[in-house]
Amino acid sequence: MDRRKFLASVGGATALAAMSASEKADALEQAMSEELDSIVVKPQLCTTYGQEGPPIQRGIKRDKYFMMGHDPRLPRMSDKPTLIEFYKKRFGSVQHMLQSARLARINGLPEKTVLACLLHDISVGGLIRMDHGYWGAQLVAPYVDEEIAWAIKYHQSLRFYADPDVGYEYPEAYIRYFGPDFVPEPYVAADAEYARNHKWYMTARQITINDVYSFDPNVTVEIEDFEDIIGRHFRQPEEGLGYDNSPSAHMWRTMIFPNNFL
Repeated sequence: MDRRKFLASVGGATALAAMSASEKADALEQAMSEELDSIVVKPQLCTTYGQEGPPIQRGIKRDKYFMMGHDPRLPRMSDKPTLIEFYKKRFGSVQHMLQSARLARINGLPEKTVLACLLHDISVGGLIRMDHGYWGAQLVAPYVDEEIAWAIKYHQSLRFYADPDVGYEYPEAYIRYFGPDFVPEPYVAADAEYARNHKWYMTARQITINDVYSFDPNVTVEIEDFEDIIGRHFRQPEEGLGYDNSPSAHMWRTMIFPNNFL
């Protein structure tokens, strides 16, 4: 990715300098994912994430109401939304996640690890970018094995730390974009150290290994390619995501109704 394009995407060098280490890394991954999606042909989706509406005018008679309920600019979700439906109607920057899962499957990794790669950036694509590993883990925790959610959470910190013994080098892009003196926050370092000594370390590490190489504009992957793995390892609630009263149901509803005023 061109450095000038990246700087423009975050608001310039001054804005980049004001970001924390995690915010810089998340911004880079988001910019790379968006660039990939601008190259790879994908379904025509109307997503308004990140777009600001007109300023609220006070003290005047209104002839329009604030947004509540289904946003007509977005594809309408079904009454019982599925994970695949979110990939098609809500998540942005999906090609990176799909390519990551594809690479993991090509590399012969277990299906649970493939699913972890498929899900690792869903927070970036649909909810929030900062600390996306933590948010993403909370999103899927009620529906996947604990190991998968754990791996999604800790891939965020492990990506900053090389492990040549298993084939993961510190991304050169981080040096180019953030400089050689880039240092993650203490909580990131602490989580990475904890993860390195955990029994599920390699599951999280495999996300980083299959993550950094998954920006190929010449490859297009469809979510249906993983329908079988999702069916075996993602516990789709009968009521639909967002309506099953799970600890993360409200997060899925936020993506169903992303522009509600309240």
